[in-house]
Amino acid sequence: MNDKEVIFKYFPDLSSRQQEQIAQLMPLYIDWNAKINVISRKDIEELYIRHVLHSLGIAMVQKFRPGTRILDVGTGGGFPGIPLAILHPETDFLLVDSIGKKIKVVNEVVQALGLTNVRGLHARAEEIEEQFDFIVSRAVTRMKPFYSWIKGKIKKESNHELQNGILYLKGGDLAEELQESKLRYKLYDLPKFFHEDFFDTKKVVHVPRQ
Repeated sequence: MNDKEVIFKYFPDLSSRQQEQIAQLMPLYIDWNAKINVISRKDIEELYIRHVLHSLGIAMVQKFRPGTRILDVGTGGGFPGIPLAILHPETDFLLVDSIGKKIKVVNEVVQALGLTNVRGLHARAEEIEEQFDFIVSRAVTRMKPFYSWIKGKIKKESNHELQNGILYLKGGDLAEELQESKLRYKLYDLPKFFHEDFFDTKKVVHVPRQ
């Protein structure tokens, strides 16, 4: 199963509007990917598992409360930010990427979906001067340099089960990388939530504000 039904299987409580937005993702990304390549050809066929469901792994670890502010660093074509924004319509998302054409795709997809809780910005993470409850990303670099980019951008006051900080999607053996970072962290294995083979080594890394 690699169509929108895989999302509805794990998230059965989506509203009809959210289901409609999820269903729109495939045709939108096929169309935009033909103009501006943001997803590999192999991956576009598996969009719902490799990109949408993977992004929503963060929501299995922490659902966001209304009014929460989220920064998605190195969002590429809008992952994990856009699927998370569909799931959390009352949460505010800022999606940033240093490559302008990728943010063009993000903003066009956001507009087509009618998402009013998302901004796409052509910028480097270091240039952002706002503060956020959580910073999300999909493996844009090793954790040590990543933390240096976003240090000082995490709000002190926490309002969730997890302490404010980073929620990072990564795969493979992360022991050396996380040891190198010298940061406190906790790992959440995505196979606990999702049963597809793609998730075998996939994790969410929570790094609280240090």
